[in-house]
Amino acid sequence: MDIMKKTFDVTGMTCSACSAHVEKSVAKVAGVRSVTVNLLSNNMAVDYDESAVNDAAIITAVEHAGYGASVRGSAQTAAHSAPRAAADPMKDEIKNMKRRLIVSFIFLIPLFYISMGHMMGLPLPHILHGNANALSFAFTQFLLTLPIIYVNRKYYQVGYKTLLRGAPNMDSLIAIGSTAALVYGIVAIYMIGWGLGHGDADIVSRYSMDLYFESAGMILTLITLGKFLETRSKGKTSEAITKLMDLAPKTAVVERDGVETEVPVEQVTVGDLIVVRPGQSVPVDGELVEGSTAIDESAITGESIPVEKHPGDRVVAATINKTGWFKFRATKVGADTTLAQIIRLVEDAANSKAPIAKLADRVSGIFVPVVIGIAVLAAIVWLALGYSVEFALSIGIAVLVISCPCALGLATPVAIMVGTGKGAENGILIKSAESLETLHTVDTVVLDKTGTVTEGRPRVTDVLTAPNFSEKSLLTLAASIEKPSEHPLSGAVVAEAEARGLHTDNVTDFKAVAGQGVAARVDGKMYFAGNPRMMDENGVDMGGFREQGESLSERGKTPLYFADEAHVIGVVAVADTVKPTSRAAIDAFKSMGVDVVMLTGDNRRTAEAIRRTLGIGHVVAEVLPQDKEREVASLQEQGKKVAMVGDGINDAPALTRADVGIAIGAGTDVAIESADVVLMKSDLLDAVTAVELSRAVIRNIRQNLFWAFFYNTIGIPLAAGVFYSLLGWKLNPMFGAAAMSLSSVCVVSNALRLKLFKPRHTAALNTNSNIQEKINKKVEASAMKKTMVIEGMSCGHCSARVEKALNALDGVSAKVDLEAKTAAIETEGRVSDEQLRAAVTDAGYDVVSLD
Repeated sequence: MDIMKKTFDVTGMTCSACSAHVEKSVAKVAGVRSVTVNLLSNNMAVDYDESAVNDAAIITAVEHAGYGASVRGSAQTAAHSAPRAAADPMKDEIKNMKRRLIVSFIFLIPLFYISMGHMMGLPLPHILHGNANALSFAFTQFLLTLPIIYVNRKYYQVGYKTLLRGAPNMDSLIAIGSTAALVYGIVAIYMIGWGLGHGDADIVSRYSMDLYFESAGMILTLITLGKFLETRSKGKTSEAITKLMDLAPKTAVVERDGVETEVPVEQVTVGDLIVVRPGQSVPVDGELVEGSTAIDESAITGESIPVEKHPGDRVVAATINKTGWFKFRATKVGADTTLAQIIRLVEDAANSKAPIAKLADRVSGIFVPVVIGIAVLAAIVWLALGYSVEFALSIGIAVLVISCPCALGLATPVAIMVGTGKGAENGILIKSAESLETLHTVDTVVLDKTGTVTEGRPRVTDVLTAPNFSEKSLLTLAASIEKPSEHPLSGAVVAEAEARGLHTDNVTDFKAVAGQGVAARVDGKMYFAGNPRMMDENGVDMGGFREQGESLSERGKTPLYFADEAHVIGVVAVADTVKPTSRAAIDAFKSMGVDVVMLTGDNRRTAEAIRRTLGIGHVVAEVLPQDKEREVASLQEQGKKVAMVGDGINDAPALTRADVGIAIGAGTDVAIESADVVLMKSDLLDAVTAVELSRAVIRNIRQNLFWAFFYNTIGIPLAAGVFYSLLGWKLNPMFGAAAMSLSSVCVVSNALRLKLFKPRHTAALNTNSNIQEKINKKVEASAMKKTMVIEGMSCGHCSARVEKALNALDGVSAKVDLEAKTAAIETEGRVSDEQLRAAVTDAGYDVVSLD
């Protein structure tokens, strides 16, 4: 069985009864496994067996239902040309509705004046005044109504077609109601003519006062006004997707055979070398091969701070190059780029249906036939009670035009589309409406430790030295010994030394001892590095360092002891450090009533230390990958709704098992594919934002559904005249049409409020970032002035040569003092210490120190 999934564009749908009928018709086709129709975006996603059914059969099923359908374009096309193509249908529809609305009002205003003006005391032309001119009065209204009916003929074309096919929709209600008013008006014209011909003034007076042409014109005009406002609002719901599409640059500068050529981005192929200058956007995904820069990735990840990029680093399409020139090799193009995948995910989520939407769909499927039945029954009842035909007709028309399945059909999809778009703006990709809905019910979140709660790589956290050793000396020695080792902890020590600008010494007689550490000779002297067992095996006196090391271990850190042949000279503690936002995220979860559980393969001591540090309620240590999945299942068996947050291949089973799987964006492709939600920034606080967003969306959907159901629950009885006998309340069909339009506009407008959604932790983050910015400025200020001690300068020519070499560096201002053998350097922070040293060394002199 070859299962195919395709998206079809559907035309002619106006309400949820339409979408429900299309869905039902296609679902009946043999070979179709599932079908989801989205009224908001006028498309349909179909999963079907390609060997049993083809596109033509599916399109035929839609056409038999009374609508049009076509297969949506290829992914490649969508990735590049969708920005314009996606916007045009909506613009065309709004333009057409605006034209219809203008024409309708041009004729409605004089129609309303002629029919109602005399009731307000306004003067009428003499030829339209009095019983003698009643036929002119009626026929003029009829002529003014015809253009309104003609420009809004779509309601009749679609409404009667669906009615004849046994699947009436909103257009059917409008068509039947306005047709009834029009036909009654035409009958009235004949009755007026008969009365004038037979001298029956009572008939002439009676029918000239009950023409209903203005009702037909007003109903059509107000419905079109509501549809126009609704369509404009619906256009705003997909702004997030449109903005994403517009981010992609249309051209790229490609270097081929040493020549730079600007080509359309569609012509870029994998392996091409692409040049990007400051201010330009990155056209496709790739790997930087030359140059360095800072790139603004906020559009993709939501991260506001530009990210430094160097050769070997990954660059992503639609991000903006802020500073330097660079060249990169294309690795993903077209529909494979990160941007195209994000757009596809957001569109899929917006077009999918949440379980809560199924209630509205079920109601919409039977809503219109029931309304028609109520309208007919209400008219018959009032006629049976002895009321006039005009009164009963007015009741029937009011019931038809006030009933609004649109509000029901729009209640869910508009909120889902705005919500998923808002998530994308915050660097949160939600793959389906179902996962967005499920997320608000989560009461337990399970966190993987490494790479999720912690950075995922070891770092030096503490440096303890013997009295006769400085931190600088210990780290220089430690990095020299550890550099030949392949152990991850060794890499952390070397990285720390490099970050401090320390240079390692050459070692000899290097030896790695399994389960203990390493040994090496530096400057002819033997040194040892490792755990207490390594020290004990070599007869090293640990002194008070053993207790200090145990204290570090209790805090979840790994102490590395460094010793000469007799004594320990220092301890360097290494740990997988907790991410800066992890504590805030866990506190936020707890404040939302969500229990936090941490799973880790680490030992219990380390896990317990992190649990205490972060205030996590429960931790499970020393778990294997399959155990993670089992732990999630165990929580579910206890009746918990579980969200799993992870980043590794070993998290994939647990992510799939959880009610909602949340993948850290920097994690593996397998984890991302297994998850329902992807956090692009790899920030645990975004998991909190995802839950907050889900709760906001579901709250909005419930408000929309309440309004839609409440409106119809009150509106239909009012229109049917239920309150007329008791309170004298009777709804004019024109007010019913206005109320119907208003209900849909209210639902869409309420959903658009989600655009104002802001995570509760934003303010705290801004405060933290402001503090960090001040710290960074202080650090930069202190780093701007440096003193370099230089060996080898002997005359004025030497000092001038060194000064020239330093000042040639971008952002550097240097003054050399020949007598003191120093250079006073001021830098803007863009130049590293290595570059400063290299400039002097290349000029032929030796750098003794740089402070």
